[in-house]
Amino acid sequence: MHARERKHRLAPENYRGRIRATFTVCAKNKAKLFTRDEIINEFIERLRMTNEKHQVINWCYIFMPDHAHILNEGMSETSDLLNGMNLFKQYCGYYLSKNRIGIELQKDYYDHIHRKEEDLTRQIRYILENPVRKGLVGDWREYKYKGSLNYNLEELIT
Repeated sequence: MHARERKHRLAPENYRGRIRATFTVCAKNKAKLFTRDEIINEFIERLRMTNEKHQVINWCYIFMPDHAHILNEGMSETSDLLNGMNLFKQYCGYYLSKNRIGIELQKDYYDHIHRKEEDLTRQIRYILENPVRKGLVGDWREYKYKGSLNYNLEELIT
């Protein structure tokens, strides 16, 4: 008998409504997927499409070479962060297979639902400092593959 895989995700209803969460999507086998403009642009467009469909705003995103961090928030009581992220991954997986990129996304992803008292500015800064901590740039502003679908990052963190 096989041991059941322990579910790390909360119940789906925890992702509905005016909820804010950070998602981390990884390339399979830590492959260097996010290193070309055309791939990043395709993923950003798919994020835009899924966020619009599920009534979600994007505070920030950053595409590191082998993973991406996405901080989203539901805009209404009917917003669904979980279904939005699942659709995003589905769209991106289809793009990768159709274009024979040779790299896949990991089956699952990590998420962190923000508590009401968590400081949004601190969370955004932490995400944006990722390439600095990895030694890719000296300042987050120098990193190419970051942004927000809905806000100006400079204004958010100052």
